[in-house]
Amino acid sequence: MTHEEVKQIVLDIIAEIAPDEDISNVKPDVRLREQLDLDSMDFLDIVMELRKKHGIEVPEEDYTKLASLDSCAEYLTPKFKAKAS
Repeated sequence: MTHEEVKQIVLDIIAEIAPDEDISNVKPDVRLREQLDLDSMDFLDIVMELRKKHGIEVPEEDYTKLASLDSCAEYLTPKFKAKAS
């Protein structure tokens, strides 16, 4: 799984949990909460969807690693690769 595929998974989850948000112009290096109207419950929903749909566990101490699309890709890509092997 590539960084771009992981970014798309995160964007797809955001589109599901916050359908009113325009995700077409999300900058990969800017914090998601600064670009989108996401609150802490939305963020928890993202983490829950990663676990439910993809079997990816994100411990609470790692939540800060999911701040931007780039950091999501950095953190999640190895997890997806490990799950696929």
